[in-house]
Amino acid sequence: MSAHVPDKPALEGLEAKWDGVWAEQGTYLFDRADAARDDVYSIDTPPPTASGSLHIGHVFSYTHTDVIARFRRMTGKRVFYPIGWDDNGLPTERRVQNYYGVRCDPSLPYDAEFTPPFEGGDNKSSKAADQIPISRRNFIELCEILTVEDEKQFETLWRDLGLSVDWTQTYRTISRESQAASQLAFLRNIERGEAYQAMAPTLWDVTFRTAVAQAELEDKEQPGAYHRLEFHRPDGEGVFIETTRPELLPACVALVAHPDDERYQALFGTTVTTPVFGVEVPVVAHHLAQPDKGSGIAMVCTFGDLNDVIWWRDLDLPNRAIIGFDGRIISEAPAAITSEAGREAYAQLAGKTVFSAKQAVVELLRGTGELIGEPKPITHPVKFFEKGDRPLEIVSTRQWYVTNGARDEALRAKLLELGAELDWHPDFMRVRYENWVGGLTGDWLISRQRFFGVPLPVWYPLDGDGNPVFDQPIVAPRELLPVDPSSDAAPGYSEDQRGVPGGFQGEVDVMDTWATSSLTPQLAGGWERDEELWKLVFPYDLRPQGQDIIRTWLFSTMLRATLEEGVKPWQNAALSGFIVDPDRKKMSKSKGNVVTPADILKTHGSDAVRYWAASSRLGTDAAFDEKNPTQIKIGRRLAIKILNAAKFVYGFTLPAGHTEISEPLDLSMLAGLDEVVRTATAALERYDHARALEITETFFWTFCDDYLELVKERAYRDESEAAGKASAVLALQTAIDVLLRLFAPYLPFATEEVWSWTHEGSVHTSGWPTAVLESLPEGVTVTADSVADDAGLLALASRAIVSVRRAKTDAKASQKTPVASATISGTDEEIALLKRAEGDLKALGRIAVLGYASAEELSVGDIVLAPEQNAEAPA
Repeated sequence: MSAHVPDKPALEGLEAKWDGVWAEQGTYLFDRADAARDDVYSIDTPPPTASGSLHIGHVFSYTHTDVIARFRRMTGKRVFYPIGWDDNGLPTERRVQNYYGVRCDPSLPYDAEFTPPFEGGDNKSSKAADQIPISRRNFIELCEILTVEDEKQFETLWRDLGLSVDWTQTYRTISRESQAASQLAFLRNIERGEAYQAMAPTLWDVTFRTAVAQAELEDKEQPGAYHRLEFHRPDGEGVFIETTRPELLPACVALVAHPDDERYQALFGTTVTTPVFGVEVPVVAHHLAQPDKGSGIAMVCTFGDLNDVIWWRDLDLPNRAIIGFDGRIISEAPAAITSEAGREAYAQLAGKTVFSAKQAVVELLRGTGELIGEPKPITHPVKFFEKGDRPLEIVSTRQWYVTNGARDEALRAKLLELGAELDWHPDFMRVRYENWVGGLTGDWLISRQRFFGVPLPVWYPLDGDGNPVFDQPIVAPRELLPVDPSSDAAPGYSEDQRGVPGGFQGEVDVMDTWATSSLTPQLAGGWERDEELWKLVFPYDLRPQGQDIIRTWLFSTMLRATLEEGVKPWQNAALSGFIVDPDRKKMSKSKGNVVTPADILKTHGSDAVRYWAASSRLGTDAAFDEKNPTQIKIGRRLAIKILNAAKFVYGFTLPAGHTEISEPLDLSMLAGLDEVVRTATAALERYDHARALEITETFFWTFCDDYLELVKERAYRDESEAAGKASAVLALQTAIDVLLRLFAPYLPFATEEVWSWTHEGSVHTSGWPTAVLESLPEGVTVTADSVADDAGLLALASRAIVSVRRAKTDAKASQKTPVASATISGTDEEIALLKRAEGDLKALGRIAVLGYASAEELSVGDIVLAPEQNAEAPA
């Protein structure tokens, strides 16, 4: 049996060796031939953003998924485990800008001979002024080139990690197939009345010049100051408000207080005049006003924050927006400012940044005496785009929206119902989804003013004056998908009619990247492209993902499936925790504490890194210290021990003609392993991969440190004691066979290597172990009537041998020192059980005479070392 066992097994080189074999043999290919839905286990795998490099957090969460995929495959499921690349969107654009030193200017013509100024930027922010402007087409071509190169590097790392994905099921979110599917889903949203266009206040990132959705917001603590301003009642009395944004005073449309606030109830229905600009505005009541904040009465401006938007909409107030798309004060003053002094004051603000305008308004207020006291410094949360560096502004724009339940109670209720039906792992993550759905304040804004994305498949007719008729969009027919309205003519028109009266205008916006990523089940599963595949995989069995994108990816995918199919897209959601640094701070690129995994994998080996990742339960944060990766070192030690223990076991020879496992200690070990199999299987069934690993590893070390040591003397015996020898060898080999399969989802390279020494085929398709004593290797039998009696023997023998070892250590003697005599004390039941393993105990302890005594607790005493040692351990 040892013919194929190497002399010195090692972990080095196993990744490349077995990745090549798996690829050649198609070990992880999805076999759909004659499959039924019940045969399939489908995974909606997260497509990583192809814009830079993977980090250790990716390794962490993707390992969790791979463990489950490998487990399900071994249980006999046909695992549909695709991988995608999330190519489009702002991260890719930013990387291209910095990598090549360019920026997109859609007004420029295409240059077929263009060569970027350099390649290999550091992927950090750089000033647009230093970047060479290029056409949209040139820019998209660079995006395509760089994402393909990034994806090759990502695939190499995933293969090194041992992900058992089916590489023939790969997709890209910017491919023609993905664009067609994304556009088709959007057109169906339009047909059903779920997508619409509207002119509305929009969260706007002035750096990227694009709209931002609610799900992409991030609060950041910023320094600010409260400014106390005096508004004027008709009778000359002052009304005082406190604001952090005095620069929006020209955009003030009302003052608002809580309807129950007695201080201001007499003012409701009256008007006041704004300081500096002299505009008459109403005083109104609204329940969102906070009596305990500032002076309890606030100015409503268009638009300072999301509360302003709500007040503007609920109270039907006018729009006097003054901030442009570039984040500067627009040149034209609101029509409501009619006084000469007010218009002169506004002229001092026009064209300024928000920061400079704030300083100018404060000086104007000081000049009129309407700034009461000095500004009071504070720190407060300010809305940012999650990928942006400057505070968001709110501007009025025409955008596309998809209904999401914010204004549709029936849809909101359906989304909550489906969320309740979903099995969450861990379950406490469910409340994050429910809180998000319950707290939605507006429909999903899906249009983006960007370049590398899926184009919105619509055009607009132009009237006789050349103005677009936005409420009569021309939608793309399905047979033309995918389309790019910025370069493809509208149906029924020719290209020479673009931009001329009576012709058409193409939509230039693209979809939010989540509008495509929300369709990953459809993109991977052949929706509207491969009906047979779609029926086999949808709804999926599993959605694994990070907890931080519940509100974006998980929710948006649930929404699209609900709108299109009326069902939830998966049965299970597995949410991984965060990776934190040694100071317990979340690792992120923005904080500069991210660790890239390539060197870690090379230094310690993939199995060791996978062990570290799999040791953490779902939803639990894991610390990672690159300088002292203790858990990874433990994983490497375990992988090496598997190689060496298996080599040792396979070195024993089995006496010919002996097929029975009969010795009590052997049966006890297998009974314990049987319980491990049942417990580990149950844990993996409920997505607790860490628990399954923990109990398997605990048993393995007991197997190596105690059982193997207890029986090796018997396993070495000659043919004269063939029955006892055979029992040990068969039990050892059976246990290794089972343990390899239990460890296979976690340590795929070491287990595959060992399996190949004695088996044909892959351990990863060998079948998950079931009841050990009922599924022994062919021809092997057990003394069945004694199995139940011997169940606790190994644990008891392990405790006894520990006492013997300790006594030798205390006597400063070698563990190989013979013992003349020793006495085991314990209860009658314990003594009776230990006597069944007396031979193995005496052999391991090198004990000549073993006596027994009754006691309430198990102990080994009266240990007398052999005379030639001339030493005696204390009793």
